[in-house]
This record gives sequence, C-alpha cells and structure tokens, in this order.
Amino acid sequence: MKKISLWLFMTALMPAILSAQDSKERNVWSPFEYFAGSWQGRETGRAGIGKGSRTYEFIMGGQYLYARNQSVFEPQGKKAERETHEDWTFFSYDKYRETFIVRQFNVEGFVNHFVLDSLSHDQKTFVFVTESSENAPPGLRARLRVQIKNENEFAESFELAPPDQDFAPMLQNYWKRKKD
Repeated sequence: MKKISLWLFMTALMPAILSAQDSKERNVWSPFEYFAGSWQGRETGRAGIGKGSRTYEFIMGGQYLYARNQSVFEPQGKKAERETHEDWTFFSYDKYRETFIVRQFNVEGFVNHFVLDSLSHDQKTFVFVTESSENAPPGLRARLRVQIKNENEFAESFELAPPDQDFAPMLQNYWKRKKD
C-alpha cells in the first residue's frame, strides 16, 4: 500500500517537476534578451575607425541566440581601401556545464570558441574567454567583454593575449539600438 501511495504521489508531482524544469530552461536566456534586435555601432582599434551593424535574434525555437555583424573600417596608413569585417556568432547554453558558450565565425577564417567567464550580479557585464581558436597561432587567447550601459546602448571590447602575456586591447565598440 505504501508503494502504491508513493507511486501516486510521485506521478501527481511529475508535471509540476517537469514544468519547473521547463521554466528554468526558458529563463536561462533572460540575461541575453536585452540584445535581441538591430544595432548600429562605432568602432575603434587596431583596424582603425569604423562603423558597424549587427542583429541579434533567437533561433531554432529559442535554443540559440544568433548575431550577424558587419563592420567597415576606413582606410588607414598604407591601406588604400576600406577593410570589411563580418562575423556570425552563435550563443548556446551548455546545461551540463551550466554556462554559455559562444562560437564566432569570422570572415578572416578564425573560429573562436568562447565560454562565459563571468556575469556581473546585475547582469550588465559579460566576460567571455576563448577555450580554443581555429586558424589562430597556438596559445593565442581572446577575451570579449560586453557592458550594458542603458536600455539602448552597450559597449564591447575585444582583447588578445599571446602565450605568457597579458591581454591587450584590439577593438572597442559602442553600440546603439536602431529605432524601428
């Protein structure tokens, strides 16, 4: 009788348990919902001064956050032409590691595989560091820092570190949400 009662009790609780798990999985993306939409940016760094456009959208039933970026940098120094950079970035949540992973595919042939290193308590500062980079020199590390300034602006920095050296700034970006 006790086994039947326990089984009935567990059976009755199962929908609530599953619903709580679904709710937790849906909410895992809440720090990233801010980014959904279209953005325009000002960029400065080793590539020069540029302008960018970027979109973020949740894809595949909300399982991933996809960002598409294009940046155009003005000619500088001996370069007579503009430099155009494109990247496609996919954010995913690794439920076993309980962290976010970022895979960034760059037009230059680099594929950066970042992991979330830290997220501030107020969920306004994200720091990602590379676990690996395809087509990059061995031991080169990258760090991406994103800081939400207000409801329509965020800043972003990209840094590189050769083996046994500290991170150095490569690119500073300032993004504003596009008005519809």
